[in-house]
Amino acid sequence: MNILLTSVGRRAYIIDYLGSIYKDLGLSGNIVATNSDMNTTAMSVADKAFESPLIYDEEYIPFLLEICKNEKIDILISLFDIDLMILAKNKAEFEALGIKVIVSNEDVINICNDKFEMLEYLEKIKMPVPETYLDLDKAIEYADFNNKTYILKPRWGMGSLSIFEAEDKNELEVLYEKAKRSIQKSYLRFESNADMNRAILIQEKIKGDEFGLDIFNDLEGENLSVTVKRKYAMRSGETDIAEVTENSELEAVGKKIAKSLSHIGNLDMDILLSEGKAYIIDMNARFGGGYPFTHNAGVNELEAIIRLCRGKELNDLSVKKYGLFAKEITMVELK
Repeated sequence: MNILLTSVGRRAYIIDYLGSIYKDLGLSGNIVATNSDMNTTAMSVADKAFESPLIYDEEYIPFLLEICKNEKIDILISLFDIDLMILAKNKAEFEALGIKVIVSNEDVINICNDKFEMLEYLEKIKMPVPETYLDLDKAIEYADFNNKTYILKPRWGMGSLSIFEAEDKNELEVLYEKAKRSIQKSYLRFESNADMNRAILIQEKIKGDEFGLDIFNDLEGENLSVTVKRKYAMRSGETDIAEVTENSELEAVGKKIAKSLSHIGNLDMDILLSEGKAYIIDMNARFGGGYPFTHNAGVNELEAIIRLCRGKELNDLSVKKYGLFAKEITMVELK
């Protein structure tokens, strides 16, 4: 059993988890990683690591296909939002090689990656959404700065990049231009350049308790589990301290989304619970930075993926241990 993790970045813990699963299940094989930068923790701990072209390079998919052939890959899992759409569009090429690609279809990826599309989707399924503008002039005209503050964030955003908070209209205009410059200096420019004048969301700031959900579906899009975590601290856009908790209301929200989207694998979701309303503020169709909390609570989604792909009996995906968990920073010597 050989697994390829694309755009693996610093998610070394995914490789560690897979290594433990291999031992528990008596599996042999390699955990292979690709990334455009070799100097990451995950690339250093993978059994094999290969430097990839940039995702938008025309050689990116041929490169991955060649890796899959040479390394006899059985399962492909992506860990980066931008990567997901490219893989979704080329999924059939990998499946023709007999590879299980744990990536949802293009419609699901578009809803998750395009945060404005996500809001429109949520409105259609009768979920509450914050007041939001795509047009700066309309925001200046209609935004209620007397009673609210507004968050500026990239329409195709990820990793908490280029996010600002405006408390008045003058600040909004200044920060809007700053957000555009910030996007142009980051990898977010690739998606945003398609329509830079509509590439920034101006959104009412919702105040409330923040939760993260891991919503896990099988390979046919049927829901298998929803794990709820109350967030207490963040670092570099990822959850740093969280409590795995029981919350039937949010579990129901997760199941509603799972049934509606019919995604495959994990869906990472952020929710703000405010005045009795559950505002979904982000969705990512992949393993997110909050997955270690789910995993350490005994919900082993990675093992479930392996079992599903092998046609084996599914492992128990219920929470085994509720409680407060924190990530620890460890030093890794880069290869």
